[in-house]
Amino acid sequence: MSSEVWDPFGTLHNALWIGGGQWAGKSTVARLLAGRYGLTAYHYDYHDARAHNDRRIARRVRLGEPEPIADPDPDAVWVNTSPQEMADATLAGFPTRFEWALDDLRGLVSGRPVIAEGWGLRPELVAPIIDSPWRMIVMVPSEEFRRRQVRELPRAAAVSHQVSDPERAQRNRLTRDRLVADEAVRSARRLGIRVLEVDGSDDAEAVADIVADHFSSYLPVTNL
Repeated sequence: MSSEVWDPFGTLHNALWIGGGQWAGKSTVARLLAGRYGLTAYHYDYHDARAHNDRRIARRVRLGEPEPIADPDPDAVWVNTSPQEMADATLAGFPTRFEWALDDLRGLVSGRPVIAEGWGLRPELVAPIIDSPWRMIVMVPSEEFRRRQVRELPRAAAVSHQVSDPERAQRNRLTRDRLVADEAVRSARRLGIRVLEVDGSDDAEAVADIVADHFSSYLPVTNL
């Protein structure tokens, strides 16, 4: 799977990757494993919502594309676009955003592996730069667990923008998330990367145990 990629400090070569769907507990598992094993955790969503926005603007300028004066109309984004169109647009944007994530990771130096997690770390993007499919796992929520997360997580309960039809916007978002997660599963299985469906029957520590066992060949030995 591995191909030549610029990796000045060897960070990408030693990285461990958690991809998959929204609301599967990827960030929590990465934080738990970072604490257990002294890893450096990279949270894709955090960077993508902040520093990567500047890169989006710079890219538009470089390509000669006009930068919108105002933010997109929330209704156009969340209410009047079909979930499939939303999913297609999200998937189309991941390759460019992945390159920005790689730039972030290249700048990290750690004596232990970096564990990178996020829904934009797609199997088909990660596979060409890893030396084994065991360096990645794809976590997706079961439908019941996704519904539970929506009930219990404030940030999952509703679209955060003011829209004319909040219920429709939320339905669209959740369907988009499911479609994007389903595509990650298909991609992972095609590439021989493990898929872990999280159904809520295990707590976060137990799920982290499963992921740690999957990555056991690459994790440092601890005295725990």
